[in-house]
Amino acid sequence: MADAVGNEPRRVLIAADKFKGSLTAVQVAERVTAGLRRVVPDLGAEALPVADGGDGTVDAAVAAGFERREVRVAGPLGQEVTAAFALRDGTAVVEMAEASGLQHLPAGVFAPLTASTYGSGELLRAALDAGARTIVFGVGGSATTDGGAGMLSALGARFLTEAGDPVPPGGGGLAALARADLSGLDPRLASVELVLASDVDNPLTGPEGAPAVYGPQKGATPDEVAVLDAALAHFAEVLEATAGPRAAEYAAAPGAGAAGGIGFGALLLGARFRPGIEVMLDVLGFAPALERASLVITGEGSLDEQTLHGKAPAGVAAAARAAGRTVVAVCGRLTLPDEALLRAGIERAYPLTSVEPDVARCIAEAGPILEQIAARIAKDYLS
Repeated sequence: MADAVGNEPRRVLIAADKFKGSLTAVQVAERVTAGLRRVVPDLGAEALPVADGGDGTVDAAVAAGFERREVRVAGPLGQEVTAAFALRDGTAVVEMAEASGLQHLPAGVFAPLTASTYGSGELLRAALDAGARTIVFGVGGSATTDGGAGMLSALGARFLTEAGDPVPPGGGGLAALARADLSGLDPRLASVELVLASDVDNPLTGPEGAPAVYGPQKGATPDEVAVLDAALAHFAEVLEATAGPRAAEYAAAPGAGAAGGIGFGALLLGARFRPGIEVMLDVLGFAPALERASLVITGEGSLDEQTLHGKAPAGVAAAARAAGRTVVAVCGRLTLPDEALLRAGIERAYPLTSVEPDVARCIAEAGPILEQIAARIAKDYLS
């Protein structure tokens, strides 16, 4: 089994995201490895599960050798939930969905006006307590549209009504905001490098803002979207009076609208915005793993137009192509034409539907079908 160029044996790097609803990123790597070794039993395969800052980010960090830490925090509706973050050598990977994600809502229940990011702030505080000097804050999959007000409150900020009472939780409650006090923010935040990792670059409000674009996914009706957009705009105005012109700049900045506007709150804390997959590839040690590989297999549940806009496979493919590596992708469903894949740096994509046309069966039996797909890749590229 020789490389196409020399006599070195081929080595494969599996750097795929989860197949949402079917397989975690770790399980994808396991199944792909098993399928490849059906054809090439002694294959050198290295697994590096990846994520773009959304749900699954902590799991990817743990798979790369970070320590998993669990804490009890407030869920989006105020109920106590168990949330995890990852820690290694002073770097914490915090995933806001662990505390404030849609998965913490009862089935079929949405709370677009009242869901709060308070637990995400508690999770950041736990990372500080654990001694983190750098915090990668992955945002996505949120149940919330509160502009990060809950998170800031958990870190010591105060948001008060005209009567001096705390505003109600959630984005809707910000309509009653009269005064913001940031003087009580945890002083440790000033000495920590905070990185906002996200795959979206929306501003806080307006036609491309958090309520308009993502509110409906969280159950917001058109009227509730309007309420939330006005409330977040008011939130930004009050903070401008407190924190100065930078608050208005942050509200309009790329990433401010991420995860229901928690990006805005993170920017107020001094976070630096970076595309989630770029940050995670750095944190996970992708570059040295790539040096060891001649073929890279990436992928996610659906390879579609969204993939091209900052999702994990596009980030992996761009980095691998720049290093001169061949990249193929696995996926559940493929809607991108060959030309779009090639422009993204992906030589070929292998959807589960090419083996099993029934989408429901692909979802239910994703693991075994993915092994078949991987065996096909081995025959095409490694035999």
